[in-house]
Amino acid sequence: MTDNSPLCTYAYETQRLQTLADYRILDTPEESAFDDIVEVASLICEAPISVINFIDRDRQWFKSEKGLGVRETPLDISICAHAILQPGLFIIPDTTLDPRFANNPLVTGEPHLRFYAGALLESQDGYPLGTLCVLDYQPRELSERQRFALQALANQVMAHLELMQAHREQAELIRELETARHDLAKRAATDPLTGLLNRRAFEQRLNQEVALMQRGAPPAALMLIDLDLFKTVNDTLGHQAGDEVLVRFTELCREVFRQADVIGRWGGEEFVVMLPRSSVAEAHLAAERLHQILATTAMLDDISPPLYITASIGICSLTGSSNLDECLQKTDELLYQAKDQGRNRTVCEPQGTPPQH
Repeated sequence: MTDNSPLCTYAYETQRLQTLADYRILDTPEESAFDDIVEVASLICEAPISVINFIDRDRQWFKSEKGLGVRETPLDISICAHAILQPGLFIIPDTTLDPRFANNPLVTGEPHLRFYAGALLESQDGYPLGTLCVLDYQPRELSERQRFALQALANQVMAHLELMQAHREQAELIRELETARHDLAKRAATDPLTGLLNRRAFEQRLNQEVALMQRGAPPAALMLIDLDLFKTVNDTLGHQAGDEVLVRFTELCREVFRQADVIGRWGGEEFVVMLPRSSVAEAHLAAERLHQILATTAMLDDISPPLYITASIGICSLTGSSNLDECLQKTDELLYQAKDQGRNRTVCEPQGTPPQH
Protein backbone atom coordinates (compact mmCIF):
# COMPACT_ATOMS: atom_id res chain seq x y z
CA MET A 1 0.00 0.00 0.00
CA THR A 2 1.37 3.41 -0.99
CA ASP A 3 1.65 6.47 1.21
CA ASN A 4 -1.12 8.25 -0.69
CA SER A 5 -3.62 5.49 0.12
CA PRO A 6 -6.61 6.77 2.04
CA LEU A 7 -5.73 4.37 4.84
CA CYS A 8 -2.52 6.34 5.33
CA THR A 9 -4.29 9.63 5.82
CA TYR A 10 -4.98 11.05 9.25
CA ALA A 11 -8.56 12.00 8.35
CA TYR A 12 -9.36 8.49 7.16
CA GLU A 13 -7.92 6.84 10.25
CA THR A 14 -9.77 9.28 12.49
CA GLN A 15 -13.06 8.39 10.80
CA ARG A 16 -12.25 4.65 10.94
CA LEU A 17 -11.62 4.86 14.68
CA GLN A 18 -14.82 6.87 15.16
CA THR A 19 -16.78 4.24 13.24
CA LEU A 20 -15.29 1.55 15.46
CA ALA A 21 -16.17 3.56 18.58
CA ASP A 22 -19.75 3.99 17.33
CA TYR A 23 -20.27 0.23 17.53
CA ARG A 24 -19.50 0.40 21.29
CA ILE A 25 -17.87 -3.01 21.18
CA LEU A 26 -14.44 -2.23 22.65
CA ASP A 27 -13.85 -3.44 26.22
CA THR A 28 -17.24 -5.15 26.44
CA PRO A 29 -17.58 -8.50 28.26
CA GLU A 30 -17.42 -11.85 26.52
CA GLU A 31 -20.65 -12.86 24.79
CA SER A 32 -21.78 -16.31 23.74
CA ALA A 33 -22.83 -15.17 20.27
CA PHE A 34 -19.25 -14.15 19.45
CA ASP A 35 -17.71 -17.08 21.34
CA ASP A 36 -19.76 -19.48 19.22
CA ILE A 37 -18.48 -17.91 15.99
CA VAL A 38 -14.90 -18.27 17.19
CA GLU A 39 -15.48 -21.95 18.04
CA VAL A 40 -17.05 -22.66 14.65
CA ALA A 41 -14.20 -20.90 12.82
CA SER A 42 -11.68 -22.97 14.77
CA LEU A 43 -13.51 -26.20 13.94
CA ILE A 44 -14.06 -25.50 10.26
CA CYS A 45 -10.54 -24.23 9.66
CA GLU A 46 -9.01 -26.90 11.93
CA ALA A 47 -7.01 -24.20 13.70
CA PRO A 48 -6.01 -24.22 17.40
CA ILE A 49 -6.34 -20.43 17.62
CA SER A 50 -9.33 -18.34 16.56
CA VAL A 51 -9.93 -14.68 17.34
CA ILE A 52 -12.43 -11.88 16.74
CA ASN A 53 -10.33 -8.73 17.04
CA PHE A 54 -10.67 -5.01 16.50
CA ILE A 55 -7.87 -2.62 15.67
CA ASP A 56 -7.95 0.34 18.05
CA ARG A 57 -5.66 3.37 18.02
CA ASP A 58 -2.72 1.68 19.72
CA ARG A 59 -3.85 -1.85 20.50
CA GLN A 60 -5.47 -4.94 19.09
CA TRP A 61 -8.44 -5.89 21.27
CA PHE A 62 -10.10 -9.31 21.23
CA LYS A 63 -13.85 -9.55 21.62
CA SER A 64 -13.57 -13.33 21.70
CA GLU A 65 -10.58 -15.64 21.49
CA LYS A 66 -9.70 -19.32 21.60
CA GLY A 67 -6.17 -20.55 22.20
CA LEU A 68 -4.46 -17.25 23.12
CA GLY A 69 -5.54 -16.55 26.69
CA VAL A 70 -5.27 -12.74 26.41
CA ARG A 71 -7.80 -9.99 25.56
CA GLU A 72 -5.45 -7.55 23.80
CA THR A 73 -1.95 -7.09 22.40
CA PRO A 74 0.10 -4.04 21.37
CA LEU A 75 -0.58 -2.81 17.86
CA ASP A 76 3.07 -2.94 16.80
CA ILE A 77 3.08 -6.75 16.90
CA SER A 78 -0.37 -7.20 15.39
CA ILE A 79 -0.65 -9.21 12.20
CA CYS A 80 -4.29 -8.17 11.90
CA ALA A 81 -3.23 -4.52 11.63
CA HIS A 82 -1.82 -5.48 8.25
CA ALA A 83 -4.88 -7.56 7.35
CA ILE A 84 -7.23 -4.56 7.52
CA LEU A 85 -5.16 -2.74 4.89
CA GLN A 86 -6.63 -4.89 2.13
CA PRO A 87 -10.08 -6.25 1.32
CA GLY A 88 -11.22 -9.85 1.67
CA LEU A 89 -9.05 -12.61 3.11
CA PHE A 90 -5.49 -12.03 4.22
CA ILE A 91 -3.55 -15.28 4.37
CA ILE A 92 0.08 -15.91 5.37
CA PRO A 93 0.95 -19.58 4.76
CA ASP A 94 4.28 -19.30 6.63
CA THR A 95 5.06 -16.26 8.74
CA THR A 96 8.78 -17.06 8.87
CA LEU A 97 8.97 -16.61 5.10
CA ASP A 98 7.19 -13.25 5.09
CA PRO A 99 9.61 -10.34 5.74
CA ARG A 100 6.78 -8.34 7.41
CA PHE A 101 6.38 -10.94 10.15
CA ALA A 102 9.52 -13.06 10.25
CA ASN A 103 10.91 -11.01 13.16
CA ASN A 104 7.59 -10.56 14.97
CA PRO A 105 8.00 -11.64 18.62
CA LEU A 106 4.85 -13.76 18.31
CA VAL A 107 6.60 -15.65 15.51
CA THR A 108 10.14 -15.83 16.88
CA GLY A 109 8.96 -16.51 20.44
CA GLU A 110 5.91 -17.82 22.22
CA PRO A 111 3.44 -18.85 20.89
CA HIS A 112 5.52 -19.31 17.66
CA LEU A 113 2.76 -18.49 15.19
CA ARG A 114 3.44 -19.85 11.70
CA PHE A 115 0.10 -19.57 9.89
CA TYR A 116 -2.43 -16.73 9.73
CA ALA A 117 -5.75 -16.27 7.90
CA GLY A 118 -7.95 -13.28 8.55
CA ALA A 119 -11.33 -12.26 7.11
CA LEU A 120 -12.04 -8.55 7.18
CA LEU A 121 -14.65 -7.10 9.53
CA GLU A 122 -15.93 -4.15 7.52
CA SER A 123 -18.56 -1.56 8.47
CA GLN A 124 -21.51 -0.82 6.23
CA ASP A 125 -19.81 2.36 5.03
CA GLY A 126 -16.62 0.49 4.12
CA TYR A 127 -14.31 1.09 7.09
CA PRO A 128 -12.15 -1.89 8.13
CA LEU A 129 -12.53 -2.47 11.86
CA GLY A 130 -10.69 -5.72 12.49
CA THR A 131 -10.73 -9.38 11.50
CA LEU A 132 -12.03 -12.80 12.30
CA CYS A 133 -8.80 -14.76 12.10
CA VAL A 134 -7.46 -18.26 12.65
CA LEU A 135 -3.85 -19.10 13.44
CA ASP A 136 -1.72 -22.22 13.67
CA TYR A 137 1.69 -23.28 14.97
CA GLN A 138 2.71 -24.79 11.64
CA PRO A 139 2.71 -23.59 8.03
CA ARG A 140 -0.42 -24.50 6.08
CA GLU A 141 -3.20 -23.34 3.76
CA LEU A 142 -6.98 -23.12 3.77
CA SER A 143 -9.20 -24.98 1.37
CA GLU A 144 -11.68 -23.02 -0.74
CA ARG A 145 -14.52 -24.21 1.49
CA GLN A 146 -12.64 -23.07 4.59
CA ARG A 147 -11.94 -19.68 3.01
CA PHE A 148 -15.60 -19.23 2.15
CA ALA A 149 -16.69 -20.28 5.64
CA LEU A 150 -14.23 -17.93 7.33
CA GLN A 151 -15.51 -14.95 5.35
CA ALA A 152 -19.13 -15.99 5.91
CA LEU A 153 -18.51 -16.14 9.66
CA ALA A 154 -16.85 -12.71 9.53
CA ASN A 155 -20.00 -11.42 7.85
CA GLN A 156 -22.01 -12.87 10.72
CA VAL A 157 -19.84 -11.00 13.21
CA MET A 158 -20.64 -7.73 11.45
CA ALA A 159 -24.33 -8.65 11.15
CA HIS A 160 -24.43 -9.18 14.90
CA LEU A 161 -22.67 -5.86 15.52
CA GLU A 162 -25.19 -4.10 13.29
CA LEU A 163 -28.05 -5.77 15.16
CA MET A 164 -26.62 -4.70 18.51
CA GLN A 165 -26.25 -1.15 17.23
CA ALA A 166 -29.83 -1.16 15.93
CA HIS A 167 -31.08 -2.38 19.32
CA ARG A 168 -29.19 0.42 21.07
CA GLU A 169 -30.60 3.01 18.69
CA GLN A 170 -34.10 1.60 19.18
CA ALA A 171 -33.68 1.69 22.97
CA GLU A 172 -32.42 5.27 22.76
CA LEU A 173 -35.38 6.23 20.58
CA ILE A 174 -37.75 4.63 23.08
CA ARG A 175 -36.07 6.60 25.90
CA GLU A 176 -36.38 9.82 23.90
CA LEU A 177 -40.04 9.13 23.14
CA GLU A 178 -40.71 8.35 26.79
CA THR A 179 -38.98 11.57 27.83
CA ALA A 180 -40.99 13.52 25.26
CA ARG A 181 -44.20 11.86 26.45
CA HIS A 182 -43.35 12.72 30.05
CA ASP A 183 -42.56 16.32 29.09
CA LEU A 184 -45.82 16.65 27.17
CA ALA A 185 -47.78 15.20 30.08
CA LYS A 186 -46.03 17.59 32.45
CA ARG A 187 -46.75 20.56 30.21
CA ALA A 188 -50.38 19.52 29.93
CA ALA A 189 -50.63 19.39 33.72
CA THR A 190 -48.72 22.51 34.71
CA ASP A 191 -49.20 26.23 34.46
CA PRO A 192 -46.48 27.52 32.09
CA LEU A 193 -45.76 30.67 34.11
CA THR A 194 -45.54 29.33 37.66
CA GLY A 195 -44.87 25.63 37.09
CA LEU A 196 -47.75 24.79 39.45
CA LEU A 197 -50.49 22.33 38.63
CA ASN A 198 -53.07 23.86 36.35
CA ARG A 199 -56.77 23.75 37.14
CA ARG A 200 -57.48 20.48 35.33
CA ALA A 201 -54.53 18.66 36.89
CA PHE A 202 -55.38 19.98 40.34
CA GLU A 203 -58.95 18.71 40.05
CA GLN A 204 -57.58 15.27 39.10
CA ARG A 205 -55.32 15.35 42.15
CA LEU A 206 -58.32 16.33 44.32
CA ASN A 207 -60.27 13.34 43.01
CA GLN A 208 -57.33 11.06 43.87
CA GLU A 209 -57.20 12.45 47.41
CA VAL A 210 -60.92 11.98 47.94
CA ALA A 211 -60.58 8.38 46.72
CA LEU A 212 -57.81 7.83 49.30
CA MET A 213 -59.99 9.29 52.04
CA GLN A 214 -62.84 7.00 51.00
CA ARG A 215 -60.44 4.12 51.70
CA GLY A 216 -59.57 5.41 55.15
CA ALA A 217 -57.08 8.26 54.71
CA PRO A 218 -57.53 11.21 57.10
CA PRO A 219 -59.48 14.29 55.96
CA ALA A 220 -57.77 17.19 54.22
CA ALA A 221 -58.25 20.94 53.95
CA LEU A 222 -58.83 22.98 50.83
CA MET A 223 -57.62 26.57 50.55
CA LEU A 224 -58.43 29.13 47.85
CA ILE A 225 -56.20 32.22 47.67
CA ASP A 226 -56.76 35.44 45.73
CA LEU A 227 -54.14 38.19 45.45
CA ASP A 228 -55.79 41.40 46.50
CA LEU A 229 -56.10 44.23 43.96
CA PHE A 230 -53.86 42.38 41.51
CA LYS A 231 -55.46 44.09 38.53
CA THR A 232 -53.92 47.34 39.75
CA VAL A 233 -50.44 45.78 39.40
CA ASN A 234 -51.08 44.90 35.78
CA ASP A 235 -52.70 48.25 35.02
CA THR A 236 -49.99 50.41 36.62
CA LEU A 237 -46.81 48.37 36.19
CA GLY A 238 -47.61 46.22 33.19
CA HIS A 239 -48.27 42.52 32.65
CA GLN A 240 -44.58 41.57 32.83
CA ALA A 241 -44.43 42.98 36.34
CA GLY A 242 -47.65 41.14 37.10
CA ASP A 243 -46.10 37.89 35.92
CA GLU A 244 -43.07 38.52 38.16
CA VAL A 245 -45.39 38.97 41.13
CA LEU A 246 -47.16 35.68 40.37
CA VAL A 247 -43.84 33.84 40.12
CA ARG A 248 -42.57 35.39 43.37
CA PHE A 249 -45.82 34.51 45.12
CA THR A 250 -45.43 30.93 43.91
CA GLU A 251 -41.94 30.81 45.45
CA LEU A 252 -43.35 32.03 48.78
CA CYS A 253 -46.06 29.39 48.69
CA ARG A 254 -43.43 26.69 48.27
CA GLU A 255 -41.69 28.08 51.36
CA VAL A 256 -44.84 28.25 53.46
CA PHE A 257 -46.58 25.01 52.61
CA ARG A 258 -45.36 21.48 53.22
CA GLN A 259 -43.88 19.30 50.52
CA ALA A 260 -46.94 17.05 50.79
CA ASP A 261 -49.29 19.97 50.16
CA VAL A 262 -50.53 20.32 46.58
CA ILE A 263 -50.46 23.83 45.12
CA GLY A 264 -52.18 24.84 41.91
CA ARG A 265 -52.87 27.95 39.91
CA TRP A 266 -56.62 28.14 39.71
CA GLY A 267 -56.62 30.95 37.18
CA GLY A 268 -55.42 34.53 36.88
CA GLU A 269 -54.36 35.65 40.36
CA GLU A 270 -56.18 32.79 42.14
CA PHE A 271 -54.27 29.89 43.69
CA VAL A 272 -55.56 26.74 45.33
CA VAL A 273 -53.90 24.51 47.92
CA MET A 274 -54.92 21.07 49.11
CA LEU A 275 -53.41 20.12 52.47
CA PRO A 276 -53.62 16.34 53.02
CA ARG A 277 -54.09 15.02 56.57
CA SER A 278 -54.87 18.51 57.80
CA SER A 279 -57.76 20.04 59.73
CA VAL A 280 -59.23 23.43 58.90
CA ALA A 281 -57.51 24.78 62.01
CA GLU A 282 -54.12 23.51 60.83
CA ALA A 283 -54.72 24.98 57.38
CA HIS A 284 -55.62 28.28 59.05
CA LEU A 285 -52.20 28.33 60.74
CA ALA A 286 -50.54 27.84 57.35
CA ALA A 287 -52.64 30.69 55.94
CA GLU A 288 -51.51 32.96 58.79
CA ARG A 289 -47.88 32.12 58.00
CA LEU A 290 -48.55 33.15 54.41
CA HIS A 291 -50.07 36.46 55.54
CA GLN A 292 -47.03 37.13 57.71
CA ILE A 293 -44.47 36.42 55.01
CA LEU A 294 -46.40 38.56 52.52
CA ALA A 295 -46.32 41.44 55.00
CA THR A 296 -42.52 41.34 55.18
CA THR A 297 -41.56 40.28 51.63
CA ALA A 298 -41.64 42.63 48.67
CA MET A 299 -43.01 41.10 45.49
CA LEU A 300 -41.07 43.67 43.45
CA ASP A 301 -38.05 45.25 45.12
CA ASP A 302 -36.51 46.93 42.08
CA ILE A 303 -39.06 49.76 42.12
CA SER A 304 -39.59 52.64 44.54
CA PRO A 305 -41.36 52.09 46.76
CA PRO A 306 -41.11 48.25 46.73
CA LEU A 307 -44.34 46.45 45.96
CA TYR A 308 -46.05 44.47 48.69
CA ILE A 309 -49.31 42.59 48.20
CA THR A 310 -51.89 40.95 50.41
CA ALA A 311 -54.13 37.95 49.88
CA SER A 312 -57.65 36.91 50.75
CA ILE A 313 -58.12 33.24 51.63
CA GLY A 314 -61.01 30.83 52.09
CA ILE A 315 -60.60 27.41 53.74
CA CYS A 316 -62.96 24.45 54.02
CA SER A 317 -62.62 20.80 54.96
CA LEU A 318 -62.31 17.97 52.47
CA THR A 319 -63.48 14.46 53.41
CA GLY A 320 -64.18 11.19 51.69
CA SER A 321 -67.86 12.15 51.45
CA SER A 322 -67.16 15.59 49.96
CA ASN A 323 -68.74 16.61 46.70
CA LEU A 324 -65.85 18.37 44.99
CA ASP A 325 -67.95 20.88 43.09
CA GLU A 326 -69.81 21.90 46.22
CA CYS A 327 -66.60 21.96 48.25
CA LEU A 328 -64.91 24.24 45.70
CA GLN A 329 -67.97 26.47 45.60
CA LYS A 330 -67.98 26.68 49.39
CA THR A 331 -64.28 27.61 49.44
CA ASP A 332 -64.93 30.28 46.84
CA GLU A 333 -67.75 31.71 48.97
CA LEU A 334 -65.45 31.83 52.01
CA LEU A 335 -62.83 33.61 49.91
CA TYR A 336 -65.33 36.30 48.91
CA GLN A 337 -66.38 36.70 52.51
CA ALA A 338 -62.72 37.49 53.25
CA LYS A 339 -62.78 40.10 50.50
CA ASP A 340 -66.05 41.60 51.71
CA GLN A 341 -64.59 41.88 55.22
CA GLY A 342 -61.76 44.07 53.95
CA ARG A 343 -59.29 41.68 52.27
CA ASN A 344 -55.93 40.53 53.65
CA ARG A 345 -57.58 37.94 55.86
CA THR A 346 -58.66 34.30 56.01
CA VAL A 347 -62.21 33.04 56.47
CA CYS A 348 -62.62 29.39 57.44
CA GLU A 349 -65.53 27.02 57.26
CA PRO A 350 -67.09 26.98 60.75
CA GLN A 351 -65.89 24.02 62.79
CA GLY A 352 -68.48 21.32 63.09
CA THR A 353 -70.05 22.09 59.71
CA PRO A 354 -71.44 18.84 58.30
CA PRO A 355 -69.48 17.46 55.32
CA GLN A 356 -70.72 18.42 51.88
CA HIS A 357 -72.84 15.84 50.07
